[in-house]
Amino acid sequence: MTTRTIYPWLAATLLALCLPLGARAGECSSLLDRELRPLAGKTPESLCRHQGKVLLLVNVASKCGFTPQYEGLEALHERLALRGFAVLGFPSNDFLGQEPGSEEQIQEFCSLTYGVKFPMYEKVHVKGTQATPLYQALREATDEAPGWNFHKYLIDRDGKVVASFGSRTKPDDPALLERIEALLAAEPEPSATTQ
Repeated sequence: MTTRTIYPWLAATLLALCLPLGARAGECSSLLDRELRPLAGKTPESLCRHQGKVLLLVNVASKCGFTPQYEGLEALHERLALRGFAVLGFPSNDFLGQEPGSEEQIQEFCSLTYGVKFPMYEKVHVKGTQATPLYQALREATDEAPGWNFHKYLIDRDGKVVASFGSRTKPDDPALLERIEALLAAEPEPSATTQ
């Protein structure tokens, strides 16, 4: 082998080792196979970038009685991120106008008030016929639409919805944490191409 053939091979091997297990096969679940803009961003990005992680998807709002949950969500995200976990936030103004601000205002509020660093995406609709396709898919998978802000959907490493938790479920709720821990300990299902 020459250095021309070794370097691309070495780079591909190192990249494969660094990718989450679910992303190695180059597959993305139908749930995550969609694009949304990062909060206050201009360019949509694929949610497939989160494939292979255990995810907690949360519709959030800045002027809600549950808004202090941001602090617990950030702590959970920070504590478990290195184990392959992420919280994804989706601001929504669907419940009594409790997220009236612009995306820039939401971003500033979350950062300055709660130190939020977990990924936040564009302002979306989460209920009814106007629900974004992601939230339509979450509702179809669980037969449960958000009844209020801070509804939580738990997604496994394979990109499948495994549980839904109402707004009153706090980020440090023992039942929620138990489910997250079980998913983090589980191996992703082998894809059809690796069987």
